[in-house]
Amino acid sequence: MGLEDIIERIASAEKRAGRALGSVQLIAVSKVQPAERVEAVLAQGHRLFGENYVQEAQGKWPSWRETYPDVRVEMIGPLQSNKAKLAVELFEAIHSVDRMSLAKKLAHLAQERGETPDLFVQVNTGREPQKAGILPEDLDAFVKELIAMDLPVQGLMCIPPEGAPARPHFDALAEMAGRNGLWGLSMGMSSDFEDAIAAGATHVRVGSAIFGARDYAKA
Repeated sequence: MGLEDIIERIASAEKRAGRALGSVQLIAVSKVQPAERVEAVLAQGHRLFGENYVQEAQGKWPSWRETYPDVRVEMIGPLQSNKAKLAVELFEAIHSVDRMSLAKKLAHLAQERGETPDLFVQVNTGREPQKAGILPEDLDAFVKELIAMDLPVQGLMCIPPEGAPARPHFDALAEMAGRNGLWGLSMGMSSDFEDAIAAGATHVRVGSAIFGARDYAKA
């Protein structure tokens, strides 16, 4: 597997779903990957990456941006409120807005800076107590509050429960986005991104299938 293979599979999934070629954005998830692997993907021309940890991103992306000024890096992991200021400076989008306290912090920072990254609301579609995200029944009111704060809500994000069929969660997220007038659907990872594309994903988050397995012991 590798970048070219994933791009080909995305194109095939778009075609099967009757969607326009290029309608799905590939976020290459570079968290905890050796620098040489990320640099190899950059050298292939890919420019959209996802990170889970603010401090890790801070340690590696500023220098790469000097070489690749058109690169776009997006936050896809949980975001602590005390890291929000750094996050809005580092990332072009945040896919994990999952609580009102974080939204208020982002709104305050947006007022200070005059701009803010694109935002996606994380939805806990499986209602898993250990997982972050807005519960489906609370989503509509949450989105309305964010819009009232002039936050640029672009879409929704979900991570289906491990071991469960993913497609019902993708379909549910698409319905929630549609009724809230949101275009973005950040869903699908290495094992299920083709199902996500069939359900309407606009962003898929693929890491190990591009870079290889992560070695957290060396991270």
